[in-house]
Amino acid sequence: MQGNRLRESTSPYLQQHADNPVHWHPWDEQALALAAKQNKPILLSIGYSACHWCHVMAHESFEDEETAALMNDLYINIKVDREERPDLDKIYQSAHQLLSQRPGGWPLTVFLTPGDQVPFFAGTYFPKAPRYGMPSFKEILTSIANAYQTQNEEISKQNQSLLQALSGLNPEAQALDSLDSIPLENARQQLARSFDETHGGFGQAPKFPHPTSLNRMLRHWAATAAQGVSDPRSLYIVDYSLTRMALGGFNDQLGGGFCRYSVDDQWMIPHFEKMLYDNGPLLTLYSDMWLATGKTLFKESAEQTADWVIREMQSPAGGYYSTLDADSEGEEGRFYVWTPEQVKALLDEEEYRHFALCYGLDRAANFEGKWHLHNFSSVAKLNDTLGSTGGQARELLQSAREKLFIEREKRIHPGRDEKILTSWNALMIKGMVRAGRLLARPDYIASAEQALNFIRGQLWKDGRLLATHLDGTSALNAYLDDYAFLIDALLELLSARWDSDDFDFAIRLTETLLDHFQDSEQGGFFFTADDHEQLIHRPKPLSDDSTPAGNGVVALVLGRLGHLCGEMRYLDAAERTLKASWAHLSQIPNAHCSLLEALEEQLNPTETIIIRGTADELTRWHQRAIEHYAPRRLVLAIPDDAEGLTGLLAERKSLDGTCAYICSGTQCEAPLEEFEQFSERLSETEAPAPQAGDQSFSGSAGSFKRHRE
Repeated sequence: MQGNRLRESTSPYLQQHADNPVHWHPWDEQALALAAKQNKPILLSIGYSACHWCHVMAHESFEDEETAALMNDLYINIKVDREERPDLDKIYQSAHQLLSQRPGGWPLTVFLTPGDQVPFFAGTYFPKAPRYGMPSFKEILTSIANAYQTQNEEISKQNQSLLQALSGLNPEAQALDSLDSIPLENARQQLARSFDETHGGFGQAPKFPHPTSLNRMLRHWAATAAQGVSDPRSLYIVDYSLTRMALGGFNDQLGGGFCRYSVDDQWMIPHFEKMLYDNGPLLTLYSDMWLATGKTLFKESAEQTADWVIREMQSPAGGYYSTLDADSEGEEGRFYVWTPEQVKALLDEEEYRHFALCYGLDRAANFEGKWHLHNFSSVAKLNDTLGSTGGQARELLQSAREKLFIEREKRIHPGRDEKILTSWNALMIKGMVRAGRLLARPDYIASAEQALNFIRGQLWKDGRLLATHLDGTSALNAYLDDYAFLIDALLELLSARWDSDDFDFAIRLTETLLDHFQDSEQGGFFFTADDHEQLIHRPKPLSDDSTPAGNGVVALVLGRLGHLCGEMRYLDAAERTLKASWAHLSQIPNAHCSLLEALEEQLNPTETIIIRGTADELTRWHQRAIEHYAPRRLVLAIPDDAEGLTGLLAERKSLDGTCAYICSGTQCEAPLEEFEQFSERLSETEAPAPQAGDQSFSGSAGSFKRHRE
């Protein structure tokens, strides 16, 4: 008898299924060999620990003895954590879309032929009993097993067609003389058309935050503003979207941190899971918007997110945990919701009057008979209705939030997936560093340094990265995203403070990428290394999904490092990646915003600023260089006594005192030795701050008021 083999897994998600009566296997040689030996199709189930519908299907089917017996009799059952094995998830999500002609999701349920692991049927959640227009899972199990036994020839032909279709997803090199900016403008137009004028964000429910899309619009505004032809509409789209997200139930109004998505158009009711990979890019974006606009809400949102990360998501060893579950005590959202009676019992009369009006406790329940906090009222409206001043209202709301947070901490918390993923940690390291240097919070930078030290100590082995760590065990060869996101995070950290060892680490990671992931024939980078397990497809991801596309981030950092080091191999690889992606960039540019960021810097190279001098003066010059939003600017303040500098960095020496070297691409200016001269030069490429009354802040979002602190 086989039994369940998940107990020793490094994945909390797989461990959640270790007591199922299903004879689950992890994805490994033993399971694949067993399927081939017994000629049984493989039932592949992919999910993750914070996935609500994964839990539902587990309770309904995988914990059911009758369903489990059917699975065990007909299939070799393999359970995969999509967070640990994004390589498998990318392949089989693509296969699902090709087979079913609709997007996939989690749980992903795929049936594979045993000898070659090619999928011949795919779906997502299947109910225990027929409903939602779907057959029961047991009906699916029986009919698919019967099809495998009786339709072998048809399945074989379909498999060949599917493999050809998967192969066609990777682009071929294009003979391009040069790159142009047409995809940048087309993406702006597409994103502007999909903007939700009423509630912010893009498209309709379910509403995802799409930080890469918002970042593209913000960078577009900065580029046009620096040229004196500002596009305030693009800034408005970002401002209004981030405002509505910050004030909605999509953002935890008591504890900070953003949820995965909103189930409605208004950002009111989220899918309550919190993912590290969402919050890292959002933290970066909110910090940038604080710098671009001076709007206090953006600073507060960034600080609340970063504080939540340190409080709840950072391990004692330094690495960041992966997710918080949507459920607690078996109910989605239970940890977060309230009744008016519960709130009244905690607050005094004035606190409750203001809090209830602000957060909707005076309205009908908005989540399964209870109230999830969503901002319905401005401070000005509270003042008009309740007769308080702005200062009084803000103090009452703050004291009320603090009391409710203390009480909420006594509840049973949602489950936390404590595996530490290299790629997601890198996204959060970048966000924490950006927040730390733009919001003058050295504790955030210190947090990021702890996470980086954890990666270097636990996930960097024998010159290669590993992808995941849990309970003292690091495992699985790293993927493209692990390397790309970590190099990007290191450049961010070097922009906050110089460390020659970190720079050397970034170069070593880059060389590993070129050696093991690059497509030397067609250009671009594969998701898996050349010595990775052989799977049915080796994807080359170009489009952004819940995280930035690895190829886009690679092309960006290769361009920046290439100009910084004078290394033509990096610059050539970045250009080849963009050329290999050109058909996708031309057809649906708004789905490739990370690649567009690299394209923008290919056409208008990064303004690289190297400041050399003593510590006190370095701080003043460095602060001036980062006080305005300038996304195409890379600033490195390197002390005179820094060791281990090579190449162009070694040549950039301080003169009689502090000085700055400014280069754009391969063109470098004479060093600047006077602070005033340096400041004046910087203003030439900085977007001017928006002023009160700017049309970009008119309309349903209300008028803009500057609150630089």
